[in-house]
Amino acid sequence: MNTARRLIAGLLGLSLLAPACAADTPALGRLFFTPERRIALERQRTHNVQEAQALQGTTMSLDGVVYRSSGKTTVWINRQSQNENEAARTGVNAIVSPQTPGRALLAPGDETPAQLKVGEAMNRATGERDTRLGGGTVVTPAAPAARR
Repeated sequence: MNTARRLIAGLLGLSLLAPACAADTPALGRLFFTPERRIALERQRTHNVQEAQALQGTTMSLDGVVYRSSGKTTVWINRQSQNENEAARTGVNAIVSPQTPGRALLAPGDETPAQLKVGEAMNRATGERDTRLGGGTVVTPAAPAARR
């Protein structure tokens, strides 16, 4: 019986300390966007607003492809996400296939479609491609000399 009282007293003491510890820990919040962009995204989410996007600039890049288990896909074109069947909203028709993972056929408006790999960018005017890998080499700093 004495052990049960000690256990209860210990648990009660811990439960009183928990709010104090939680108050000291800052909330993680949202990542990856500026505060202004987070406010705009939150406003869109709460009002269910679909932001019209258009492919801008001379470069078109394929930044990512996600195949969900439901069969639906999301692609990132010029850092903007696009779900399947959103070509009317974005101006870019993106065709992806599980048979060619990591690739998509992108057709912006009346332009000639281009097959891009994830991470690849293409100049829309010249058709020149850039893998954005710096010639395929990865350079790391030299390891410090071993201590004697």
